[in-house]
Amino acid sequence: MLSYRHSFHAGNFADVLKHTVQTLIIQALKQKSKPFVFCDTHAGAGRYDLTTEAGQKIAEYKQGIETIWLQNDIPEILDPYINLIKELNPNRQLINYPGSPLIADMLMHRNNRLELSELHPTDFMWLKQEFKEAKNINIVQKDGYKHLISKLPPIQRRALILIDPPYELKTEYDDVIKNIKLAYRKFSTGIYAIWYPVVSRQQVEDFSSQFKNTGIKNILRIEMCIKPDNEEYGMTGTGMIIINPPWKLKEQMQSILPWLLKHLKQDDSATIKIEALVHE
Repeated sequence: MLSYRHSFHAGNFADVLKHTVQTLIIQALKQKSKPFVFCDTHAGAGRYDLTTEAGQKIAEYKQGIETIWLQNDIPEILDPYINLIKELNPNRQLINYPGSPLIADMLMHRNNRLELSELHPTDFMWLKQEFKEAKNINIVQKDGYKHLISKLPPIQRRALILIDPPYELKTEYDDVIKNIKLAYRKFSTGIYAIWYPVVSRQQVEDFSSQFKNTGIKNILRIEMCIKPDNEEYGMTGTGMIIINPPWKLKEQMQSILPWLLKHLKQDDSATIKIEALVHE
């Protein structure tokens, strides 16, 4: 199985894909003036110092965000994401990398709410510190799924729900499916973005099949593999499963994913996949 605590992998290729998708969805939600909620079931610390021991231990960001943020040919569609990185690193030296909660906070208007859950005591402490003055952010040290279900449906009736567990246990794949079903029964119009690692190809395909069998309509799968599948330890790729994706998201990812792969691939056998798991 995978061991995936955010602080050791911040800014890697998986974060680049996940946060690109997150940014595009938030931008789509902002096109309407109605407020919405961002829910993060596994929020992490909020911000990561890439110069710390944890950041330097594996230094995966060097093959991730560091590879792309100063490229001269960055496509315009990536501007909202890349501009966040530049805002946090004004001296053009890559030190800070935002987690999903900070990305949401920086992009969203203050009349929108954030619901953040984090169980890890250290990450919870840092998350509270990051947003200590924010009035529109609720942070709890609770099971993220239970907290999510308790908040659905949101009063605003519009939400992006990000689910990105560490997948350290075999049961976590089943936990995702079980809780997606529960959440969808309570709130079927929300946008659900589920991150997954590619470690075992069979496991990924089984996971995708479970989504197909939920009865949920309109599911998009986005995947980027920077090297070929193998049975060794560690990720060869990463993906997102989106329920109720914004209507432009598939087209946007078809446009941007080849560029990301060109700069992030570690093998000429690298691949991308964008497909409708279930049509609307």
